[in-house]
Amino acid sequence: MDRMTNTTVDTPLAALLTNKRRVSALKALGVLTVADALTYYPFRVTDPVPVRALAEARFGEKMACAVDVRALRVTPMNARRGYRLEVLVDDAPTAASRAMQPRTAALVFFSHRKSYVDWMASRLRAGLQLVISGDPSTFNDRLQFTHPDILTVAPAEPPAAEPQLAFGEPAVQPQPRLRYDVDSVAQGLARATRPRPVYHANSRISSEHIHETIDQVLRLLAGEDPFAASPVIADSAQFGEQFALGEAARARLAERIPDVLPEPVRTAKHLMHRAQAFCAIHEPQSVADFKRAIETMRYEEAFVCQCALLMARGRAATSNAYACADVQLRDGYIERLPFALTNGQREVIDAIGTDMGRAHPMQRLLQGEVGSGKTVVAVAAMLQAVGSGHQAVLVAPTQVLAEQHFHSISASVGGRVPVHLLTGGMKLAARRKVLAVAASGEPCIVVATHAAFSKSFQAPNLALAVIDEQHRFGVEQREALRAKSERDPHLLVMTATPIPRTAAMTWFGDLDISWLTELPGGRKPIRTFVIPEADAHMMADMFWHIRRRIDEGERAYIICPRIEPDEAGDEPAGEPDTPELLDDAALGESAEPRPPLHAVVEIAERLQSLPQFRGVRLCTLTGRDDDAAKARIMADFESGATPVMVATTVVEVGVDVPQASCITIFDADRYGLSQLHQLRGRVGRGGTDSWAFLVSRAEPGTVAQERLEVIAGSLDGAEIASRDLELRGAGDVLGDAQSGGKSSLKLLRVVQDARMIADARASAQELLAHDPDLAGHVQLAGAVLDFMRGNEQYLTSN
Repeated sequence: MDRMTNTTVDTPLAALLTNKRRVSALKALGVLTVADALTYYPFRVTDPVPVRALAEARFGEKMACAVDVRALRVTPMNARRGYRLEVLVDDAPTAASRAMQPRTAALVFFSHRKSYVDWMASRLRAGLQLVISGDPSTFNDRLQFTHPDILTVAPAEPPAAEPQLAFGEPAVQPQPRLRYDVDSVAQGLARATRPRPVYHANSRISSEHIHETIDQVLRLLAGEDPFAASPVIADSAQFGEQFALGEAARARLAERIPDVLPEPVRTAKHLMHRAQAFCAIHEPQSVADFKRAIETMRYEEAFVCQCALLMARGRAATSNAYACADVQLRDGYIERLPFALTNGQREVIDAIGTDMGRAHPMQRLLQGEVGSGKTVVAVAAMLQAVGSGHQAVLVAPTQVLAEQHFHSISASVGGRVPVHLLTGGMKLAARRKVLAVAASGEPCIVVATHAAFSKSFQAPNLALAVIDEQHRFGVEQREALRAKSERDPHLLVMTATPIPRTAAMTWFGDLDISWLTELPGGRKPIRTFVIPEADAHMMADMFWHIRRRIDEGERAYIICPRIEPDEAGDEPAGEPDTPELLDDAALGESAEPRPPLHAVVEIAERLQSLPQFRGVRLCTLTGRDDDAAKARIMADFESGATPVMVATTVVEVGVDVPQASCITIFDADRYGLSQLHQLRGRVGRGGTDSWAFLVSRAEPGTVAQERLEVIAGSLDGAEIASRDLELRGAGDVLGDAQSGGKSSLKLLRVVQDARMIADARASAQELLAHDPDLAGHVQLAGAVLDFMRGNEQYLTSN
């Protein structure tokens, strides 16, 4: 009883479910609380099931039918352990209503647990009416349904009691009192034929069991006992109309699942109440109801997201920043560069200079292709801050990249400006020295990793914060940098992750956006080829081509998704370079089980045995190598001592070898397009011709094959990302389970929902004009806060 009265959307599922295996399986899907369960949306619903007589059964097509039970029996299975329940039924009532001859069929249930078979048998008896739904088949020339869904129909009159003796033992053992699922055949057929939700599942939990759990959660929220139907299993078909059952259930659900959208917005858009939408999504009465409910929750996500971004932008507009108007140091740096800036670089530097000259903080996103010259722009901006008497910090996602930035910036400014390195792996004395310099307010540049977000780092004179690879850092971390200085610093966030323009304007709505689309002079387009791994001739030609490039003094990368072969088939969790691979749902249907992923160790041994690499030294690089080993391996690779590197995706960021002209990516069909594009950008950085080979085991005609054709035919990162979103859905690019993060954006699609997002932004602006702090909209304010906390990754490099 306590569970029914105390359940809220924040209640952990572990406190509600007695099946701990199921709790664990749901946890692996990221479903820990009632709210997680309600927002674990089905990716589709089944088509309505047609009602047919048994004589009209079509093999391979699901059907529903009302039948009478003739007999049933439970027998042990001879061929294997377990038990078999066979129920003989006929469809006399249905056949008569359709002017057909009645037929018989067998309903068959198997289980290795006798308790399940006994329980199923206890629900049935001769003469009982059932509504069945399932796929018909034949066995021994008889029509059969294996494990159909069944609903027991309450008889019009209760069965007569068996006669009993006055004294002594009963003449007949009394049968247990049956509970019935529906009151009439019509009600049963209505439930059996309606669409059913289908969820992304895994080997530990089925879609049906996910549905059953969400059904139990909804019933608890509605104040019902979800386990009343039976001591073993709650029939998920018994719930779904709670929101329409009456005022009491409607009030309980509305109280425990309060609306987030303001009432005027919801009414104007003809959207459902939030509780009603959840019921219609997880127990739809029709496909139209399901679509309307999904549209409701999709609009809610858009509205919350846009409120959050507009509020962040509004806060920045009212805060103070150091005005950095002195550009002398910046301009001197640009004049001394050994190359000419592109037109795009000049335009962005000018725009940043104008923004930083104001007393309000700049908030700008700089998106550019790999090698488009974002670092030069960042250095120019930092020199403008230092030249104006202030401090600047550049935050990089990895220690390798931070050290690379530190060395390149130190060399480029030529000792004219103090440059300091701050990482978590520094010795304590060196770390304290850098922290002391920053705390003193001395004008300088600090290149840092996540150490810049620690409480010990204080820079009271900080005028500019540059965040490299924005997708690696969260919104809260960006906000943390603003607290380091006496005034809000100007903010420049950079990413090479391909972002569609519509996506950037949507998810970085609190930032001004600049694009660097022009590559520096001398860089040649990378030629990309898809290589079917099963084609031995093409594979051999590819390896001979790589050998010829090596003989010309060039370098080659060979990329594998795993470090070592193992029985589990996946990279061990927690490896520093675990790639963000696509799951089966994103890859599409496959007629055969997917082969195990290739590993660095396996491919290195294989290459050494090939005639194409006879006499060539290979090196390997993975996230398990420590910093000293990485430095040694990279030095040998750059010098040509080991011209072929077999590596994981650890080379995706922070590796710049101008001599590298070839990259081969094994299991390319398992990566997202944006990550393939990032990896491809490792070659062609020295002005030579360059090639990318995408080795694939994708089947022809699949989505995976189509994805590879997209990247083979384009070098435009924004176009690639846009197609990636269309092929994969927005969830994979917004920080959900695919990327190791947790996002409250599960339905909103960046490309397809552009109009909805624009409409939500307009409505959010109107609301915030009258209530800028959402003081009068408590539920919406809470949802906005959850959005800011949950979306620690706006966009994810996939």
